[in-house]
Amino acid sequence: MRTILLFAAAPLILAALPASANDRPIPAKISTGAYDDAEKALQAELRIYPNRPELLLNLAAIYAKTGRAGEARTLYAKVLDQRDVLMDVTADKVAGSHAIANTGLKRIQAVQFTAR
Repeated sequence: MRTILLFAAAPLILAALPASANDRPIPAKISTGAYDDAEKALQAELRIYPNRPELLLNLAAIYAKTGRAGEARTLYAKVLDQRDVLMDVTADKVAGSHAIANTGLKRIQAVQFTAR
């Protein structure tokens, strides 16, 4: 099963943005820095699909970018507790959900070490 990782695919979708900021797809919100809007949209999707790795990974990335490392770690761990799923990260690149989650965890750890 392959799913699309929204956060990584966001630049590919920017060309088709609707006029209203509220109508923009989640990847566009993330790539333009509208993290609050993207977070709300992801949380709404997660209420419907609580274990979708692409939703969890994108929300974890938003948490990491907005200084909520603990929450990001929790979501990355939730992805790692599930089976590994191949995901399209760009039009020509595929990665497993576990590899993406581990990369996210390493980035959080690297940021924390440089902040000390």
